[in-house]
Amino acid sequence: MGAQEQWGKYAHLFTTPNTYTTGKSNNTINIDGLADEPDWQNAAWTSDFIDIQGADMPQPAFRTRIKMLWDDANLYIFAELEEEHIWAYYDKQDMIVFHENDFEVFIDPDCNTHDYYEFEVNAQNTLFDLFLNKPYRNGGQPDIEWNAKGFKSAIHLDGTLNEPTDTDKKWCVEMAIPFSSLTADGDFIQPKEGDFWKINFSRVQWQTEIIDGKYTRKTNDDGKLISEDNWVWSPQGVINMHFPERWGLIQFSSEFPKTTQASFPIPEEELLARHLWHVYYAQRDYHKEHKKFFSELTQLGIEQNGKENNTNFSLDLTSTGSAFTATLKTNNGLMISINQDGLLQKHD
Repeated sequence: MGAQEQWGKYAHLFTTPNTYTTGKSNNTINIDGLADEPDWQNAAWTSDFIDIQGADMPQPAFRTRIKMLWDDANLYIFAELEEEHIWAYYDKQDMIVFHENDFEVFIDPDCNTHDYYEFEVNAQNTLFDLFLNKPYRNGGQPDIEWNAKGFKSAIHLDGTLNEPTDTDKKWCVEMAIPFSSLTADGDFIQPKEGDFWKINFSRVQWQTEIIDGKYTRKTNDDGKLISEDNWVWSPQGVINMHFPERWGLIQFSSEFPKTTQASFPIPEEELLARHLWHVYYAQRDYHKEHKKFFSELTQLGIEQNGKENNTNFSLDLTSTGSAFTATLKTNNGLMISINQDGLLQKHD
């Protein structure tokens, strides 16, 4: 069955996410922006970033790619961003650095699309980090006062910063994100061999012009800013990074991948969860127009029973009109639910 036939008008939200197996480092990683330790040499590059909406959009003007490592304390990220003109003026933490060109990381350790973390860094190594209790679309409120304790980052420039008279080659970002920092209440998830997390990466790129020797974002004939380009690792299908269900997946491994391709198959649990997201998208569209949720799957045009690979499942929907819960149960005992806020939960 094709994506259009299976998911209908939501097919763009069901493209296969990218995956990456991250090998474990047993050596010290020095956060200096260079990533010249042997373990970095063993780590595979991701595929190049593409437009946030997907592969059918124009290819990015500049190459972006990343590598990842982990140890018992940190997730390490190294990003390489080709760039002819490296610029950044924001120099204080928690300035809104996506108003300049930046590199962004989004992490959802428990894959439930709530309580996730965002890190943004510009070419001057200015950090904007925040915590979101749930996506903006569901009324999420960003906690900008939240700071990742122990976070480290460094920039390496192959070029010059804020010098418009020359042509640069690239800038690189190296990060160490402590697992213990990924918390809003003191509890955090310590990954172990085989675990997978939702993660994605974005590069914000503005069109610029030089005014009085300084890089300035371009405007159109009406004086409005020309929209930025958003280049990402795993395409979202929409111009919005805050669809956490659309992020890619990393899997923690004690071994480095044997080939240059570090991808792994999508876990069946993730494939099954797509059927709940189908209910969620259809319910939200209906609610926008009618100010209430459907109470029957048949009203959404979604079948109650289905099959994913060799796993049979059934869907159940309950609704009060102002809220709903959809539950998926499999023939092997797995039960997952989703509600009107997009909270995805696994039940014992």
